[in-house]
Amino acid sequence: MVLQSSERHYRDWDHRRLGPWCSPTGSPAPLSCETGCGEGSWILVCRLLVPTQVSLLSMEEDIDTRKINNSFLRDHSYATEADIISTVEFNHTGELLATGDKGGRVVIFQREQESKNQVHRRGEYNVYSTFQSHEPEFDYLKSLEIEEKINKIRWLPQQNAAYFLLSTNDKTVKLWKVSERDKRPEGYNLKDEEGRLRDPATITTLRVPVLRPMDLMVEATPRRVFANAHTYHINSISVNSDYETYMSADDLRINLWNFEITNQSFNIVDIKPANMEELTEVITAAEFHPHHCNTFVYSSSKGTIRLCDMRASALCDRHTKFFEEPEDPSNRSFFSEIISSISDVKFSHSGRYIMTRDYLTVKVWDLNMENRPIETYQVHDYLRSKLCSLYENDCIFDKFECVWNGSDSVIMTGSYNNFFRMFDRNTKRDVTLEASRENSKPRAILKPRKVCVGGKRRKDEISVDSLDFSKKILHTAWHPSENIIAVAATNNLYIFQDKVN
Repeated sequence: MVLQSSERHYRDWDHRRLGPWCSPTGSPAPLSCETGCGEGSWILVCRLLVPTQVSLLSMEEDIDTRKINNSFLRDHSYATEADIISTVEFNHTGELLATGDKGGRVVIFQREQESKNQVHRRGEYNVYSTFQSHEPEFDYLKSLEIEEKINKIRWLPQQNAAYFLLSTNDKTVKLWKVSERDKRPEGYNLKDEEGRLRDPATITTLRVPVLRPMDLMVEATPRRVFANAHTYHINSISVNSDYETYMSADDLRINLWNFEITNQSFNIVDIKPANMEELTEVITAAEFHPHHCNTFVYSSSKGTIRLCDMRASALCDRHTKFFEEPEDPSNRSFFSEIISSISDVKFSHSGRYIMTRDYLTVKVWDLNMENRPIETYQVHDYLRSKLCSLYENDCIFDKFECVWNGSDSVIMTGSYNNFFRMFDRNTKRDVTLEASRENSKPRAILKPRKVCVGGKRRKDEISVDSLDFSKKILHTAWHPSENIIAVAATNNLYIFQDKVN
């Protein structure tokens, strides 16, 4: 079966078909796992340009009658700092994909339904809704400007026709309801057709209001605002498996919230020392266990992971388990503490493993073994000789995320030059791919990429000195049940699909 890729440009709404992508002869062996994660190649399904402005007007799509709120769509060449994607997240079914950007906007994409005439378009995603989640604020007491950048988005499981998601900036978490409306009420007794109040004396008959069909409208409304609970910048939010509570983590504290209570939260972790000069580490990420509502983990800038049980005490200042890998003294350097800082931590879907990402590696930990990881994958070890220059241009402080596939057999994370890496845990194979428009020529092949460290460079290799460190893949997401991935590169969102999917 031949799948064709497409590149969607939301300014012109044109669909330019590209050819099937497959590995060339002599390229690294493709990934292969239980879910068919790479029997063949990954193909580009669509490239989505995130809208660059927010409007209260509606824009009607050319391809159907859906009305989309808040969309002015422009070419990617006009992208500003506010348009850079800062988080990506699939919902629990994979039918919706949400992105947040530095301008405080949330853009939701919906997967296109399969039709008899266009089977290959099943994997494409179209704009579903766009709304302004956060606005820039100013803390006058601390003379501190609060950015509108969306740090994290987390979906709640769908319980009815509406969708719910959490979004957060540095200080405030909001619960949003996204719903559809295709009918409007008409025939009020106390209002006329234009919505103005009628004189009760003129009402002589009683009318029963009726619902009339209208063009489909997608509305996003804030249902809860959780504010004033964090002194430091929020870096993580995680929904509990009881779906009644969630936690938010900043540099020094983790708070537990109930979805129904906005004016009170419970502090469950506090690592702030009495004297701030004694501060040696900060919290970098936190997540609840996928099945046990009492268990969560958080990582630190020292490269350690702590597993806590809320049944033990109200304040989890004493961890249940402590995961740390002893440092090899021979590898000790000036940059050791910086590159060992964990930027992301994720439970596996089974709940048995923890995956962490530091600057150079991805590690997989077994919950039953605390002294060392069971798997370590080198993401871009060729940068070890470049740490000095990476420190000077601040790239060494970049925070890369990591994700599992649906069966926990493959992990994915980003790198520089718009490269992203996949590691098959079963076969121990790995592949480097590139999310780049320049390489998306008609009938082109998505080739695995290789980085040449020294010596003679082959034609299909790229020198480590030629890497563009301004192009980086920090945020990725994997469909919960299929081999579809989302990769964010500046204001472009690339959707890739396994060729055999």
